[in-house]
Amino acid sequence: MFKMTTSVLRMTILGAFIYMGSQSSFSQNTKPKSDFWENVRYGGGIGLNFSNGGFNGSIAPSAIYQFNASIAAGIGANVNFYKFSNQKFWAYGPSAIVLANPISQIQLSAEFEQLRVNSSVQTAVANIENDFWAPALFIGAGYRTQFATIGIRYNILDNNKNTIYANAWTPFVRFYF
Repeated sequence: MFKMTTSVLRMTILGAFIYMGSQSSFSQNTKPKSDFWENVRYGGGIGLNFSNGGFNGSIAPSAIYQFNASIAAGIGANVNFYKFSNQKFWAYGPSAIVLANPISQIQLSAEFEQLRVNSSVQTAVANIENDFWAPALFIGAGYRTQFATIGIRYNILDNNKNTIYANAWTPFVRFYF
């Protein structure tokens, strides 16, 4: 009787391991593996713009989802500093970007940003402060390597009175890893 109980116990344990193993391998075969995070790339861009008496610098961290070798889209944040003569602007806000690579070395981009601007103008009489929203829609092109793109972009909303950029044309460097 004792031998029979031991062998029943052994068979039960063996059966349980076989059952768990088959369930585990069955689950792995039927569950689709998500590769979403494998297609997410992090990085962003920096921008510098110098003009006659003015300066604009920006940093824009972002994350993009690489749909395939040619198309990516994502979101980011922007921080800009602009100084021209006696004017200063701090601008910050969200952005959305779409990247297209018709060939691996060329990158085309469309980027929308909505920035909150805190501005000040120092006059002989007073310091005038103004806060406003400044939208920008950039169309750009650049030369792309594996992790970086260097290029130029154009703000098609430049005639908007609320722009903070000294010029509609802005050179950029973008990195994505």
